[in-house]
Amino acid sequence: MAQLTGKERVTYVQTMFTRIAKRYDLMNRLMTGGQDVRWRRKVIQLARLPHNARLLDVGAGTGDLARAALAQFPRAKIIAADFTLEMMRAGQKNGALDFSAADALHLPFKNLLFDAVVSGFLMRNVIDLQKAIQEQYRVLKTGGRIVILDTTRPRKNILSPLIWLHMHAVIPVLGRLLTGVQEAYRYLPETTEGFITAEELAARMAAVGFKKISYQRLMFGTIAIHCGEK
Repeated sequence: MAQLTGKERVTYVQTMFTRIAKRYDLMNRLMTGGQDVRWRRKVIQLARLPHNARLLDVGAGTGDLARAALAQFPRAKIIAADFTLEMMRAGQKNGALDFSAADALHLPFKNLLFDAVVSGFLMRNVIDLQKAIQEQYRVLKTGGRIVILDTTRPRKNILSPLIWLHMHAVIPVLGRLLTGVQEAYRYLPETTEGFITAEELAARMAAVGFKKISYQRLMFGTIAIHCGEK
């Protein structure tokens, strides 16, 4: 699954998220022990938004990250962009957001529009990581900030066997019980282990032109939050 490339991967990812959309948020809470809520709040804090900011949540899914931003900055103009219709439909049931159908590799927004661009668990799913970063750079204002929340390849340590067990046994079983789509939650550990390291993602951001790049690892090194400035 994680080895798919090009249009095959696009189709697979879109179909997978369509199938799990209704239980996506619940699975995130269970997989992370509720920590994903705190991570999203941290992402918005790192975005350093002015009160009347324009914010783009790209790969927004059901809009959890956009809602975290709205809670902290109720006067901000927030767009939640995703390419899976069912995810956005599921998100609308949790309260109205300004959703936009959008491909992360071809964002339908003009240059220099947003004060910040954020994403949650998007980047390991795109078929062209560098292009996705370039598009986010393009739509940011000068001085604007990018914040990326995603899985990252964990370093080997004493907890590695327990991390492997959680990712390859616990998560797929939970996925099957709650969504009926166990293969989607096999995809998660595969893409986590196959994704680039936190250091490599920082280097990719620098190659596009971002400055003041920093990152922090979370959840025993399986999650990272990166930020940078245009």
